[in-house]
Amino acid sequence: MKTFMPREEAVERRWYVVDAADKPLGRLAVGIANVLRGKTKPTFAPHLDTGDFVVVVNAGKVKLTGRKNEQKVYQRYSGYRSGLKEFPAARVRERHPERLVKLAVRGMLPKNNLSRKLYRRLKVYAGAEHPHAAQTPESVDLV
Repeated sequence: MKTFMPREEAVERRWYVVDAADKPLGRLAVGIANVLRGKTKPTFAPHLDTGDFVVVVNAGKVKLTGRKNEQKVYQRYSGYRSGLKEFPAARVRERHPERLVKLAVRGMLPKNNLSRKLYRRLKVYAGAEHPHAAQTPESVDLV
């Protein structure tokens, strides 16, 4: 019996919509990362891009458990001395609500060239509306 090796040209990409309202951020990010990589498909191969598109709506209403809203800190470094800036999760949610989900998913993807390709298929929106209705995405619950 021969081992099946999928080809990237033969991959059928599907679109999924995930509602992030009142879902824990970490659990949601794990499910999204798995769909982006293609781990939910029987044709998964770690060296190939076999994943699907994911549209996340209501990213501003994602749930952070415990006191993470005040205690979790996001950092940005400008490259200059004393250029490290720190922002609590509450301020990030207030100014850029979709960034919480994007950063959580990006951290759960592998650190290689393939992950940059996968990350481009993630579409995150703070509200309930999204412009991808033409792709007829399926609604899925990942948590």
